[in-house]
This record gives sequence, C-alpha cells and structure tokens, in this order.
Amino acid sequence: MIARYTRPEMGAVWSEENKYRQWLEVELAATETLAELGQIPREEAHLLLQHAGFRLERIVEIEREVKHDVIAFTTAVAERMKEAGFAEASRWLHYGLTSNDVVDTAQALQIRQACQLLERALEELAEALKRRAYEFKDAVQIGRTHGVHAEPITFGWKLALFYDEVRRNLVRLRAAGERIRFGKISGAVGTFAHLGPEVEEKICEKLGLKPAPIASQVISRDRHAEFVSTLALIAATLEKIALEVRHLQRTEVREAEEPFAEGQKGSSAMPHKRNPVVCEQICGLARVVRANTQAAFENIALWHERDISHSSVERVILADSCILVDYLLGRTLWLIEGMQVYPQRMRANLEMTKGLVFSGQLLLDLTAAGMLREEAYQLVQRHAMRCWEEGGDFQASIAADPRVLSVLGAEGLARAFSLERQLKNIDRIFQRVFL
Repeated sequence: MIARYTRPEMGAVWSEENKYRQWLEVELAATETLAELGQIPREEAHLLLQHAGFRLERIVEIEREVKHDVIAFTTAVAERMKEAGFAEASRWLHYGLTSNDVVDTAQALQIRQACQLLERALEELAEALKRRAYEFKDAVQIGRTHGVHAEPITFGWKLALFYDEVRRNLVRLRAAGERIRFGKISGAVGTFAHLGPEVEEKICEKLGLKPAPIASQVISRDRHAEFVSTLALIAATLEKIALEVRHLQRTEVREAEEPFAEGQKGSSAMPHKRNPVVCEQICGLARVVRANTQAAFENIALWHERDISHSSVERVILADSCILVDYLLGRTLWLIEGMQVYPQRMRANLEMTKGLVFSGQLLLDLTAAGMLREEAYQLVQRHAMRCWEEGGDFQASIAADPRVLSVLGAEGLARAFSLERQLKNIDRIFQRVFL
C-alpha cells in the first residue's frame, strides 16, 4: 500500500530486478578480478562480462523447483550464456564464492543506493525548514511545557530546532551508511579457504565497497541493526515535527496547520472539519519503522557461523524501512513547504493570559533588586494564581502592588514585561544553528 505513494526511485532500489542486477554486479566483479589475477581464463571471463544476463521471470520459475534463490539466479545466468553460444564460459560464474558472498555484498550496494536517495531527501527537508525558519524568525509565539503556556519563543525558533535535528540525522545516516558499506568474499565460514583476502579486496574496490575486516559466512548484523536504528531515528524526528503541527492545528490553538487542498473533505459527517490527516499518517507510520528495529537487533545473534533466520526478516525490514522513511520524508517536506502559519493567532494566544508568561522574569528582577527569592516567589505566584483562576490581568495586578513598585519602579516593571528582552537572543541562536 505504501509503495504506490513512495518516490519511484526508492521502490526501484528494492525491486527484485535491481536485487538480481546487484548480484550480477558482484558476480562479474569477481569474474573480472579472478581473470586479472590469472586464476581463471581471461577469454572466458571476457565472454561472461560481455554476455551475462538474466530474465527475472526465469529466476522465479527455477526457484520454484530448486527452492534456492542464488542457485536459481546462477542457473538463469548460465542459461543465458548457453543461449548466446558461450556455455563453457559460464563455469567461471560464482567460482569460489558462497551464496552470502554475493547476497551480503550486493545488499551493501542496494543500501548505498538507498542512502543516496535518503540523504538527498533529508537535505531537501533541511533546506525547507531553514527557509521557513527565517520566514518566521520574528513571529512571536508562546512556548509550552507540559502543554501549558511557559515563556515566549518565535515560530522560526521552533523550526530551527527541527532543522538542527534533521541535520544530525543526516550526519547519522552518512555514518551508518559508511559502516555498512562493506562487502565480503571470504567463503562459507569466512576463512578465505578458496579465494584469498587479496581477491576480496580487489572485488570490493571495484564495487566501491570496503572489505569486512572479518566475517563469518555473513557480515555481522550489528551493522544492519545500526542502519535500521538510524532510519528509526529519522522517522522519530519526522513524527516529532508532525506531532507539533497536530497540536498547533487544534481548534483551541489554531497557530499552524497542514495544507488543505481545494475540494478536500475532512469528514464524512462534519463539513467544517480540517483534520491533520497527513501529520497523523506520519506519526503512525513512524511506529512501523521503530518496530523494525526490534527485528534488526534480533538478527544479530545467529547460530555459530551462520543460519538464515535473519534472511527472511531482512527481505522485509530493509526494504520497508527505507521505503517508509523515504515516503515520510516526502510527506514531511510537503507539510513544511505548504504549512499554513497564523502569526496573529500566535500573538493572541501569547497575550491570552495577560502577562502571566513574564512571571519568571519578574521573579528574577525582584530578586536581583534585593527582595528575598522565597518572598518574591510567593508574591508573584499569589498574583499569578488569582489571575489564573479569575481571568484577571496579571501585569495590571502586579503594577498595582506597592511592594513591587517600591522595588522595581515603573521603568523596571516595564522591563520585566518586555517581549523584546525575552527574545533578544533569537538572532544569535539562528547564527549558531545556520552559520
């Protein structure tokens, strides 16, 4: 269901056609390397390089009979060589290799392709967040802790916070991609019984991979678990962004909302509804990516030098996690680029409590002016609680208290309730984040 909405490039990376195409890349890199080292005839290796191919339908047909995908693949390639009139050359296909020499190494190629697409999508999202952060750098908004009004921020500051996290995820993805950019051609138990380490090094070099320093029949799955965990972190960041928009779109808040297209309908029963359905979808699908990390961690422990309990799992979680995160990045980019923002509503919500959000600054100013902190806290809280419960004007209530005026004076009182003072460091924060 997700695949039809994802960007076609990512779907193509995890297609069966591309999987076998990468298998063939590994096989031919091995053939070419062995010929260069004089371990197989150059002429027949050249024929393989020129004519090797496969038909996906034939691999599927053979696998139904032999119940082994790598054997089905090599058989289908050998058949193509025979059809081309070079059957003898096919004996050097898969020479000295075991199945996971091909599967694990080719999987690293697929993951590299996926990482390139995900990096590009993260960069696009980061740029959109940066652009909109500057757009709303000075759009004053109330900051909330525990869902309750706290102190003033700006909406651009909130978007800058998201940008900073997206950039960290980009660094994480590049690091995880680098730590999984390994191939192995070390044989059935990783001891290079048939082909030496120098062969592995040359094959991996041709493929743009690094040779695993040591492997059993498979590359250790902690690498794959780290990669899937990184995808889950990315998805969690996207959920964080979407959840914030969901909160801001609530009727009582209405400070921002996801795009609502002309002709779109929010409810079958209530024509007035504008529901944050894409934000909810992002939050929901992020759970699926997180759930895949559990399976990835359980893949680390295998019997002795290898079993295949991880194989069936990875056929699901690697493709699904990459495709889902790519999809979620696209949806979040759509959300940020088209998000409707209402600065006037933000200002109105900030002013709703009539100065209560300056209680912290007032406490500090009274303390700095000589009042004992406990006394100042009790004074400010007493005024605040009365205004909170009765809906009064906190600033007016404070201004009418002679104890406050005697300590701060009119000028000090005005300074305690200064919005500009609260937000004086926004520009410096932006410099730290973006420059």
